[in-house]
Amino acid sequence: MLRKILLTSVMALAGLGMAAPVMAQDGPLRIEITDGVIEPMPFAIAAFHDEGGAGQYLQQVQQLIAADLTGTGLFREIPASAHIARPASFDAPVSYEDWKAINAQALITGAVSVQGGKVVVKFRLFDVFSGQPLGDGMQFDASTGNWRRAAHKAADQVYARLTGESPYFDSRVTFVQETGPKDARMKRIGIMDYDGANVKYLTDDSALVLKPRFSPDGSRILFTSYASGFPKAMMMDVNSLGTRSLGEQPGMSFSPRFSPDGRWIVYSLEQNGNTDIYQMDAASGAQRPLTNAPSIETSPSYSPDGRQIVFESDRSGSPQLYIMGANGGEPKRISFGDGRYGTPVWSPRGDMIAFTRQVGGKFHIGVMRTDGSEEKMLTESFLDEGPSWAPNGRVVMFTRVTPGGDGQPRLHSVDITGRNMRPVQFNGAASDPDWGPLLP
Repeated sequence: MLRKILLTSVMALAGLGMAAPVMAQDGPLRIEITDGVIEPMPFAIAAFHDEGGAGQYLQQVQQLIAADLTGTGLFREIPASAHIARPASFDAPVSYEDWKAINAQALITGAVSVQGGKVVVKFRLFDVFSGQPLGDGMQFDASTGNWRRAAHKAADQVYARLTGESPYFDSRVTFVQETGPKDARMKRIGIMDYDGANVKYLTDDSALVLKPRFSPDGSRILFTSYASGFPKAMMMDVNSLGTRSLGEQPGMSFSPRFSPDGRWIVYSLEQNGNTDIYQMDAASGAQRPLTNAPSIETSPSYSPDGRQIVFESDRSGSPQLYIMGANGGEPKRISFGDGRYGTPVWSPRGDMIAFTRQVGGKFHIGVMRTDGSEEKMLTESFLDEGPSWAPNGRVVMFTRVTPGGDGQPRLHSVDITGRNMRPVQFNGAASDPDWGPLLP
C-alpha cells in the first residue's frame, strides 16, 4: 500500500516547531508544502546507466537533477557512498530492501544516451517503503548544446510527483547585469536558466535599462530604457532582439507589465508632474488611463485571471498597496503596516501578492493574501527589493544589495515559508529579476 507523508508544522511537538510525518491509509509518497520547519525527504539517485554515447552527460545529468531537488530545501540526497546496490539496467527490478537499509524514502533510477545530436534522459521514480513505482517512467531529450533542459524536465517531474505541485526548474529568468562603480553603474538586460546557467545578453550597456518583464509566453520582454535621457517603456522580441517604444506620448513611461493573456500592457506614465497607471493594447498601441489622482501610482501587476491589478500608490501619504479592477475604478487599499510598501506582484496561483516593505531601517520581501491578510515577511536585510514569482507560485526571486560604498546587488531566491533562502549562482552583480514561464 502506498503511503502519504504530510510534512506539517507541529509546534506542540516538544515545543520544537519540527515537522512530524503523518501516515495516511492511501495515496502516494508526497510532501505537502506548509509553513512548518520540515525535515527534508531523503532520496537516492542510483547511478544512471549509459545506453550509448552518454560520455560526460551521464554524470552531469544526474548531478543537475539532484541539485534541482536539493535546492528546494524539501529533499536531501543520500550520497552514493552509502548506496548498497544499483539496478543492473534501467529496466531491471529494484531491490527495495537495499534502499530501505539506507533510509531512502524515494529512489530515482535513470539512463542517458546521445542519439542524433540529442541527449536522451530516461528516469523512473519509486516509493521505497511501499515497494512500488510512482507513475510510469518518462523520457526527455534536448540538443547536446542544451542538455540541461532534459535534466531540468526530469527533475520537474520528480518534484511534481513528490509534492503534488506544479514544477518550475525548466524555466528562465530575465534580469539586469550591473558593472562598474556604485555611482556610475552600467546595466544591460540578460536572460538565463532559473539556476543562473546559460546566460545570454539581449542589450549592450550603452543605455541604462531597468525592470525587464517577460510576456506570458516568454517570447517578448518589456523594460524601461533611458536611451533618450528619460525613462521610456520599451518592448523587445527575445529571438530577433528587435525593439520598439510603447508609443510616442509625451512624458516619462516606466514599469510596464503584460496582462496574463498578453493582450494588454499596463505601465506608469508621468505627465506634468503627475504619475498615473495607463493601459495599452499591445497590438494597436491604443491607450487610456486607469487612474487619475494627484499622487504617484506605479508598479502595476495583473491578477492571473486578468480581472484585477495591484499597484503601489502614495495617495495615503506613504507608499502602500492597492487593488483595482483591470479597467480601472476605485482602488482598495490592502496594506496597513508601518513603513513603506512597493513593487507588488501577483502570484501565478492567484492566492498571494509578494512585495517589498521598508520599515525600521530594514528592507523585507513579504507576502500577503490578496485581501491584505496574513502578511508575512520572508526576508530581512540592508536592502531587499523587487520580488518575482516562480511559475508555480512557491518560490520568489529578488535583489539583495550588500551595505557599504562598494555594495553589490545579487539575486537570491526564497520559498514561501521563508525557510529556504539561497543566492542564485550567477557570477557577478545583478538586479531586477523576472521569472518567466515554464518552457514548452
